[in-house]
Amino acid sequence: MKRLINLAPSRGSRWLLGLLPFVVLAMLYLSLSNARLAENPNDRLLPTPATMAGSFYHLATAENVRTGQIVLWTDTFASLERILIGVAISAFIGLVVGILNGGLPLIRAKLSPLVTVASLIPPMAILPILFIAFGTGEAAKIALIVIGVTPFLIRDLQGHALRLPDEQLIKAQTLGASSWQVLLRVLLPQLTPRLLNATRLALGSAWLFLIAAEAIAAQEGLGYRIFLVRRYLSMDVILPYVAWITLLAFLLDQLLAWTSRLAFPWYHAGEGDKS
Repeated sequence: MKRLINLAPSRGSRWLLGLLPFVVLAMLYLSLSNARLAENPNDRLLPTPATMAGSFYHLATAENVRTGQIVLWTDTFASLERILIGVAISAFIGLVVGILNGGLPLIRAKLSPLVTVASLIPPMAILPILFIAFGTGEAAKIALIVIGVTPFLIRDLQGHALRLPDEQLIKAQTLGASSWQVLLRVLLPQLTPRLLNATRLALGSAWLFLIAAEAIAAQEGLGYRIFLVRRYLSMDVILPYVAWITLLAFLLDQLLAWTSRLAFPWYHAGEGDKS
């Protein structure tokens, strides 16, 4: 008799088991929506899928009367631009400081306490400060993402660098490698795939900071649109926008995962045995 811990689903079963929670949630939503609409046909809290699909199609195809732009794509491109710039800056700073903190004890002694304190500051608490310092333009929104994501990336990469076997560093130095060669040829190749994985974990927080900043001060963006229509209780717009944001986040996550597997196959060598 096999123990439960040793039972693994097949590839096909894994897909079916993964879809099961979504099917249950969809059925639950449909039952609650039908019940509310049967009681009050004008209820706007739980619109039908057909109503949400119609609203989403209108936002994706019809031009705004005032601006002449298609609302969904304008909001999407604005939000994607902000989050991609913010995450890219965070990843660059996180990689540089993470390598320095993880590889050079003198640098770690100076910067590690600062990074630890910065990671404990709630980014949303300093959002008003960012708006005062940078105004309500793009800089404040991108800065919020950077401040919220970068400390996490630095601490993750620093910890991974410190967990690398000492033998690697000793052998590199025995072969005549300088401190910078150790950082660039030993630490950098091993921390770069870790950076991609850590960035995937930080995407959820990055979207949270972006939506919050757009909700407070923006003229376009997915977060701006959600908070704009909430005053009208337009759940037929809010729920599709939330689903759209989730899809975009999922695609970005899978893009990073694909990039990591393609560029660093050795890092994922053992994953096939567990899939």
